[in-house]
Amino acid sequence: MRVLALDIGQVRCGIAISDPAGNIATPLCVLPMNEVEGHAAPFKRILQDWEPELIVSGMPYTMSHQQGPQAQRVRAIAEKVAANCGLPLEFCDERFSSKDAKRILREQGMRESEMRGKVDMIAASLMLQSWLDSHKQ
Repeated sequence: MRVLALDIGQVRCGIAISDPAGNIATPLCVLPMNEVEGHAAPFKRILQDWEPELIVSGMPYTMSHQQGPQAQRVRAIAEKVAANCGLPLEFCDERFSSKDAKRILREQGMRESEMRGKVDMIAASLMLQSWLDSHKQ
């Protein structure tokens, strides 16, 4: 089953996709949040090209594993996007995904200015890989 992951931010949305077997997550792209939320042509093209069967959205829990105002906003957007796509939706803890993504990019020699945008799709793939690993039979 192919799974699409969304790392929903204020301005951008990182997107990752799994392989058809649901074993490996791959960073795909970053789109403006309004294009994802508005189901605009670039996001529709991703859905058409990759044909996901499920959306997994990152959930920004607090360190005490609570859902604060940011989590409520993300949940509302993710539910709207999933409904527009006609796909089921699940959530995954994303607490350290952006921090880990930045660390990975720094280890590859990237400067902060070069990371802009890349962090979001790497974070989406890290979060998706965690979700895939936790759902293996």
